[in-house]
Amino acid sequence: MEPIIFAIVILAVVILGLFAMFAKFYRKIEQGHALIVNTLRAEPEVTFTGRMVYPIIHKAELMDISVKTIEIDRSGNEGLICRDNIRADIKVKFFVRVNKTADDVLKVAQGIGCARASNHETLEELFSAKFSEALKTVGKSMDFVDLYQARDNFRDQIVSQIGNDLSGYVLEDAAIDFLEQTPLSELDANNILDAQGIKKITELTAVEHVRTNELRRNEEMQIKKKNVETQEALLELERQQADATARQQREIASVRAREEAETAKIQAEERTKSETARLLAEQSVSVQQENVQREKEAAENNRKRAVAVEEEKVIRARDLEIVDREKEVTLQRIEKDKAVEVQKKAIADVIRERIVVERTVAEQEEAIKELRVVAEAERTKKSVVIMAEGQADEKMVLDLKAAETQEKRARHKAAEELTLADAKLKVAEREAESKKREAEGVEAISAAPGLAAAKVEIATAQAKLASFEAEASGKEKLGLADVHVRQADADAILKAGQADAQVIEARSQAEAAGMRAKFEAEASGKEKLGLAEVNVRTADAEATLKSGQADAQVIEARFGAEAKGLHEKFEAMKAMSPETRDHEEFRMRLEKSHIETLKGIDAQTSIAKEQAEVLGTALANAKIDIVGGQGDYFDSFVRSLSVGKGIDGVISKSNALQVAFKDQLSGERDVVKDLRDIVGALGSSSGEVQNLSVAALMNRIASDGSESQKSALRNLVATFRNGAAGEVAR
Repeated sequence: MEPIIFAIVILAVVILGLFAMFAKFYRKIEQGHALIVNTLRAEPEVTFTGRMVYPIIHKAELMDISVKTIEIDRSGNEGLICRDNIRADIKVKFFVRVNKTADDVLKVAQGIGCARASNHETLEELFSAKFSEALKTVGKSMDFVDLYQARDNFRDQIVSQIGNDLSGYVLEDAAIDFLEQTPLSELDANNILDAQGIKKITELTAVEHVRTNELRRNEEMQIKKKNVETQEALLELERQQADATARQQREIASVRAREEAETAKIQAEERTKSETARLLAEQSVSVQQENVQREKEAAENNRKRAVAVEEEKVIRARDLEIVDREKEVTLQRIEKDKAVEVQKKAIADVIRERIVVERTVAEQEEAIKELRVVAEAERTKKSVVIMAEGQADEKMVLDLKAAETQEKRARHKAAEELTLADAKLKVAEREAESKKREAEGVEAISAAPGLAAAKVEIATAQAKLASFEAEASGKEKLGLADVHVRQADADAILKAGQADAQVIEARSQAEAAGMRAKFEAEASGKEKLGLAEVNVRTADAEATLKSGQADAQVIEARFGAEAKGLHEKFEAMKAMSPETRDHEEFRMRLEKSHIETLKGIDAQTSIAKEQAEVLGTALANAKIDIVGGQGDYFDSFVRSLSVGKGIDGVISKSNALQVAFKDQLSGERDVVKDLRDIVGALGSSSGEVQNLSVAALMNRIASDGSESQKSALRNLVATFRNGAAGEVAR
C-alpha cells in the first residue's frame, strides 16, 4: 500500500512540476509581433502565437510586424516635376509592414535584425530612396492637373511602381496627404524645367485673370444698367406717388377743414352748456360751503361756550378747594390756639389755687400786721400780671406775624431759587452743588429768625424772672408762679419757632433735592445726548469706512476680472494652432480692411458733400433740372462744362465753323431742330446711330430722308463749301 501511495505522490509532484514548468517557460505573443526561437536545429522557428522557450538551449527574439508609416515630403525647389514641367509640393505617406509569413520574417531578421526591423529610422533609410524614385517616376508621367483629378490612379501607379519586392516587407497602402502647386517664389528661373513651368503657369493664370476681369466688368455693367433702369422706374413711381399724395392731402385738408368747423361749432355749444353747468355747480357749491361755514362757526361758538363753562367750573372748583383748604388750616390753627389757651388757663388756675392757698396761709400767718403789705403786693401783682399778660399777648402776636412773614419770605425765596434753577437748565453738576449749598444757606437764614426770637423770649423771660425775684423777694411763691407762667409761654414760643424752622428746613431740603435731581437728570440727559451723537458719528464713520471698503472691493474685483480675462485671452492665443492663429490674423486684417473701407467711404461722402455745397453756391441762381446722378456726378458735370467751353472756344476761333453755322449762330435757324430732323430719318434704334459714319449718315439722309431733311442737308453742305472757299481765298 505504501509504495502505491508513494508512487501517486511522486506522480502528482511530477505533474505539478510539469505545470509549473509550462507556466514558467511558455511565452505568449501579442498581435502584431512575431517570435523567433533559435533551437538546436539548423533553421530558427517562427511563431505568431507562442511556444515553450527553455533557457540555455533556446534563444527567443521578438519582432514587431505591425504597420509602420513612412512619409515622403517634397516641396520648394525639390518639389515633384510633372509631365507639363510644373513643379508640385507633395506629401505622401506609405504604410509598410513585415509580411506575416515565416520565410519573410526570417528574411527580415537575418537581413536587418529583429530590433532594427521595427525602427522607424531604419525603415526610412531602407525605403526612402526607393519610394522617392517611384514618386518622381509616376509624377513625371502625369500632368499637374491630372494629379488632382486622378488621385486614385496616381496612388495606384505609385504602389505598382514600388512593387512587392521589399526584402520581406509588404506595402499595405499609400495616401496623398498634401498636394499643391509650388509657389513661383520657390522656383528657379535658371532651371529649364522651372522656366517652362513658370511660363505655363503665367500663361494659364493670365488667361484666367483676363476672363475673371471680363466677368467682373460685365457684372458691373449689368448691375449699373439695372440700377439706372430701376432708378428711372423709382423716380416715375415717386412722381406718381407725389401726385397721388398731393391730391389725397388736398381732399383730406378739405374734409378736415369741414370737420374742424363742425367740431368747433359743436365744441362751442358744448362749452356753453358745460360753462352753464359749471356756474350752477359752483353756485350750489358756494351755497353749501356757506352753510358748512355757518355750521362750523356755530359749532365753534358752542364749543368755546362749553369750554368757557367748563373752565369756569374748574376755576370755581379750584377756588372753593383753596378756600376750603385755607378754612381748614384756619380752623386747625384756631383749634390749636384754643387748646393752648385752655392749657394756659388750666395752668393759671392751678397756680392761682396754689397762690390762694399760700396766700391764705400767709394771711393767717401775717394776720393783720401784714395787711397793708399784702394789699400793696396785691396791687403790684395785678399790675405786673396784667402787664405781663399784655406783653405776652403782644409777643405772641408778633411771633406769629414774624413766623408768617418768614414763611412767606422762605416761599418767595424758594420760588425765586426755583425760577433761577429753571433758567439755568444747562448748568453742570458743580452749579447744582452750588445751588444746593445756596439752598442750605437760605434754609439757615429762614430758620434763624425763629431761633433768634426764641432766644430773645428766653432772655426776656430770664430778665423778667430776675426782676420779679428782685421786686418780690418777700413773695417768693407768687414770683415763682409768674416765672413758671412766663417760662411756659417762652417754651411754647420756642417750640413753635423750632417747628416752623424745621418745616422751612424740610421744604428747603426737599426743594434742594428736587433741584439736584433735576440737574442730575439734565446732566444725565446731556450726557446721553452727547453719547448718542458720538454713537451716531461713530456709526456714520463706520458706514463710510464700509462703503469705501465695498467700493475698493468692487474696483479690485473689476480689475481682477479684467486681468483674468486678459490672462485667459493670452493663454488662449498661446494655445492656438498655427492654422488657427493665421485664421485669426486674417480675420483681424479683414476687419481692419473693412474699417479702412468704411473710413474711405466716409471721406468720399464728405468730399461729395463739400462738392455739392460748392455746386450749390455756384449754381444758386441758375435754373437747372438735374435727374439722377451718383458719387461721380461732380466729375461728370465738370467734364460737361469743359466740353461746352471747348466747343465755344473752337467755334469762336474757327472761321469755317462760324460760316458753316452762320444761320444757327444768328438765330435764323435752330440747331436742335435741324439735328432732330436729321436724326429722325435714322429711325429710333440707338444701335443704328452708333454704327453710322458721317458719310453713311449723309448718304442715308439723301436717299431715305424727307424733303425737309434733304433741304437741310443741302444747306449744310453748301454752307461748308462756302466756308471752305473763303478759307482758300484767304
